[in-house]
Amino acid sequence: MHFTSEQRLDDGVLEREFTLGEIPGILWTPASASAPVPLILLGHPPLGLRKMYPRLAARARHCAAEGFATATIELPGSGDRPRWPAAEQARADLRRAMEAGEPVSDEIVDALILPLIDKAVPEWQAALDALLSLPEIGGPVGYSGGVISIGIRLAVVEPRISAAVLFAGSFVPRALFEEARQVTIPLHVLLQWDDEGNNRQAALDLFDAFGSKEKSLHAHLGGHTGVPQFAGDAAAQFFTRHLK
Repeated sequence: MHFTSEQRLDDGVLEREFTLGEIPGILWTPASASAPVPLILLGHPPLGLRKMYPRLAARARHCAAEGFATATIELPGSGDRPRWPAAEQARADLRRAMEAGEPVSDEIVDALILPLIDKAVPEWQAALDALLSLPEIGGPVGYSGGVISIGIRLAVVEPRISAAVLFAGSFVPRALFEEARQVTIPLHVLLQWDDEGNNRQAALDLFDAFGSKEKSLHAHLGGHTGVPQFAGDAAAQFFTRHLK
């Protein structure tokens, strides 16, 4: 891990950009951490870190106020990373189906999501290796948001992740429903009830499939970007219970 820039935000949070091989990322740590702090990995959709930065930084600062470090990495094929023709074709097929008002086929969902999680999850694990080697970062570790299928796979294969906040609303391949049954960590799942791009019933079926003994579903009225502020407060309380 190589740090490429460093700045103090106006609330004292330390923000450092880094690279891990070809993968860019950002680490935020609380202003007054006197001991190694728990870490939350911030997931995001494949829109690029630059575009997502305002939302990611707001989430990071909220977490820092609760005593957590947070980190994120650029997803494969996004931002300034090399183009990924297969992913771009899958996104084009998805847009075409949605613009035509056609159902999104399992083939499109599989082509869009399965290669992404196969590439992204080992990168998240490599980032976690590097982050946990820093003296200011301790455990436990949580995962929050982003492409829900990435969160599912990480929850299954990465034993260092102790709890997860998952955002319903992204497409989930049928194969991931079986993986969801293997998830056992505590889960806090957010669902926007009127999300125009989300199959609500599929989101409910996925929640039912999770094998965790502790799981809660928090549904709010409104579209994809209408998550209320208090939902973030509840997610922070969830992580405080499980990571401190």
